[in-house]
Amino acid sequence: MTLLAGAAAPAPAPVAHPVHKPADASQAQPVSYGPQYAAAHVYLEPGTMPAFVRSWEATFGGSHYDFVDDVNVTPTPSKALSTFITSPVGHLSVFDYHTPKPHPFGEERTGWGVTDVDKAVKAAQRSGAYELVAPFDDPVGRDAVIQFPGGLNTQLWLNFTSPTLPELTTTPENRVYITAGTLRPFLSSYLQFTHGRIVKDEKRADAAEVGEPNQVMHRISITSQFGKTVVFVTDGHLPHPYGEESIGYEVADLDNAIAKAKATGADVLAKPHTANGRTSAVVRFPGGYVAEVHQNVS
Repeated sequence: MTLLAGAAAPAPAPVAHPVHKPADASQAQPVSYGPQYAAAHVYLEPGTMPAFVRSWEATFGGSHYDFVDDVNVTPTPSKALSTFITSPVGHLSVFDYHTPKPHPFGEERTGWGVTDVDKAVKAAQRSGAYELVAPFDDPVGRDAVIQFPGGLNTQLWLNFTSPTLPELTTTPENRVYITAGTLRPFLSSYLQFTHGRIVKDEKRADAAEVGEPNQVMHRISITSQFGKTVVFVTDGHLPHPYGEESIGYEVADLDNAIAKAKATGADVLAKPHTANGRTSAVVRFPGGYVAEVHQNVS
């Protein structure tokens, strides 16, 4: 679950999944509350949360909510230190687990806010996705985990409170690596569930974007109420570190962002390079979170 602890003033209990309470929870289709409610889920190496938060905020700006310890937001017992980061390029729910993570938690890349978790799971199943974790209640809401064909896991959530998250300056994108044989069932399920649309379909895009210069690949850009998605259709023979990053973040000045990240303990795993209308790099932040960071170019 995307946990959010009290920010401005102490709260008697953790508040999770900041979201507007739906006006009509009986809607037949799952509806997102906007890309800012599709928060990345970040699972850190033990003891590294302060360093990660400092590096992220120094790189992208933003702020974090108070750390909350010993939270249990899984259907079976677990304990973690957690915080929620709001930043102009994307919001993150961050966990440092003290106990082993119950499977399959830690494998989902995002948490998507929906108007009704149970109906959303049924809609996912109708689209061809799978129910990995059946809906369950937590102290502040309801959650489930689904998987789209090809192995993309996401958590679905509904919070019973109604705080508001700030709008994003730029919208982060899911980065999906998939093989040609799985593309059709993935797209069928993903587009049906998200009510998304393909905004760009490049059959011969520059594969230098994913570390394969002088080669081409099939690249598909999708937009929906849950944010942006870019699909890379490859043979799965990916050079390191591609495939480790699950989210891409857009900035106005890539060199400046990288300099700030490096100054606060981050490592650059893939140096800046230009392909498909963007200059991008892959960065590993303290605690192990790997992200693509890019600047659009004309």
